[in-house]
Amino acid sequence: MKLKSRYILTLIFVSLICIEAGSQDSKQVKFNQGVTYYASGSYKEALQAWTDIYNTGYRSANLSYNIGNAYFKINDIPDAILFYERAYLLKPADENINYNLQIARTLTTDRFQEIPELFFVKWYNFISLFLSANLWAKISLTSFILSLLLISLYIYSPHYRQKVIGFWLAISFFVLSLASLTFTIRNKALVYDSHKAIISSPLVSGKSSPDNSGTDLFVLHEGTKVSIGDEVGEWYEIRLSDGNKGWVPVKSLNII
Repeated sequence: MKLKSRYILTLIFVSLICIEAGSQDSKQVKFNQGVTYYASGSYKEALQAWTDIYNTGYRSANLSYNIGNAYFKINDIPDAILFYERAYLLKPADENINYNLQIARTLTTDRFQEIPELFFVKWYNFISLFLSANLWAKISLTSFILSLLLISLYIYSPHYRQKVIGFWLAISFFVLSLASLTFTIRNKALVYDSHKAIISSPLVSGKSSPDNSGTDLFVLHEGTKVSIGDEVGEWYEIRLSDGNKGWVPVKSLNII
């Protein structure tokens, strides 16, 4: 009976691996199909192929970047910016993503004086996004295990020199583990809960309160990037890059 249970579990495990492998192959075929469409100038068909993959829940900088390119080619600038921003969050050091994002931003109507970000916050975010959250987590776990092994060397080694080396290496790997853990948490916050959005409506007024009777504080056009604060019913409180705040309908923007 026990042998039969093991056989069933093994079969399920192998089946899951095969399904996942088949799913990845299917995504790659679909992606390549999109590349073929894009190369032939069939941008809408390429967009359809790539968004089909995106809608399955699969995420990658390359996929988001190509979706952004397809939207750009059909002159849908707000959605192009949205997907370039999503690609940037996954791969901030990529020159092509940054270049295309800056080009797309020049085609938006709104221009605001940005409040400069503190340099250490900027670098902290950049380092956090330089690797994926999963990779930072693996580095953190590996470093922690190594620090434990080196502490064991410090405790049990009969040689003074090995004790000293073990102690300082253990401290170093423990610090690396903590740093990697903070980068993991920050990466997940930036990528999956960025509190950033792109205005998708051609024209939307920022209100003084979360209802249509509020006073118009400013007017925004499609493609503008905003930060999201509170949510009340069908309204978001947004903050502009110059520090101004107001309320806009939820349906007027897309979350990055």
